[in-house]
Amino acid sequence: MTLTLSLAAPGHAADTIRLAVQKTGTFSWELAAIRAGGLDREADLSLDVTELASPEAGKIALRAGSADIILSDWLWVSRERALGARLTFYPHSSALGAVMVPATSPIKTLADLKGRKLGVGGGPIDKSWLLLQARMKQDGIDMKSDASIVYGAPPLIAAKALDGEMDASLNFWNFCAQLEAKGFRRLAGIEDILPKLGAKGAVSAVGYVFDENWAASHRDAVARFIAMTRKAKQLLISSDAAWDRIAPLTGSSDATLLRTYRQRYRDGIPRRSINDEEADARVLYRVLAEVGGRDLVGPAAELDPGTFYHAAPGD
Repeated sequence: MTLTLSLAAPGHAADTIRLAVQKTGTFSWELAAIRAGGLDREADLSLDVTELASPEAGKIALRAGSADIILSDWLWVSRERALGARLTFYPHSSALGAVMVPATSPIKTLADLKGRKLGVGGGPIDKSWLLLQARMKQDGIDMKSDASIVYGAPPLIAAKALDGEMDASLNFWNFCAQLEAKGFRRLAGIEDILPKLGAKGAVSAVGYVFDENWAASHRDAVARFIAMTRKAKQLLISSDAAWDRIAPLTGSSDATLLRTYRQRYRDGIPRRSINDEEADARVLYRVLAEVGGRDLVGPAAELDPGTFYHAAPGD
């Protein structure tokens, strides 16, 4: 499905940027704020949006040249660069998952997960899961052998957690928000363990990804795109009314859940310089490479130097 969020003014052709967006993803929330606020017209951009079923479909669209910008993570960008693709990354969100437990659970610390059943949203090389393993290893706990691990798609893990089929779950931030709204307790957010792994602040796991050659030939349009998304995020920080327009996109009318979505989304808005983001990503990349191996990072043991995009004003 393709949507055009703005029309060029008569006699003037706005720069067109083709976006491949997961239909149920949170990027659609930001785009709704952009459209409602007329920020695309203000930036003199025409956003040609293709809605896709999965993040993998977005990666395929970008690599095939049918999209200019997608959302993905710096880990994938660095791996693709090591394989010859000249992709680059600009931060979108530092919202990360968390270990969730029922409100009345006797589990009080991460160490209490020993001997428990833990559901993991994603597969064995899910980044949050690898970071949790690395953190627990520092305390002499091997999560894969010291706990019973169940992998599954994020919605399935969230449903099973609600049904009481596991002692704890590690899931993507929006599914954690769903549990939180149902009374579950955040045992630990992944962002809480990052300092122990060497990070100095909140790290944007997800960002806008595009080809650096395309960016070089559309430098001004990219700068306007980034400035536009910053304005949208500021709107979502300051305006509860902007969230009223987003509510239908969340698939929920539950007021508690909508408030939780709003707060967690706001918490994840990047507020650091690109240099600081990149420095921490470099540290965490080494941690992930050690735990996940070549299955995760491919042939490169270090974050590729061109992974982060630096050309935007104010970085």
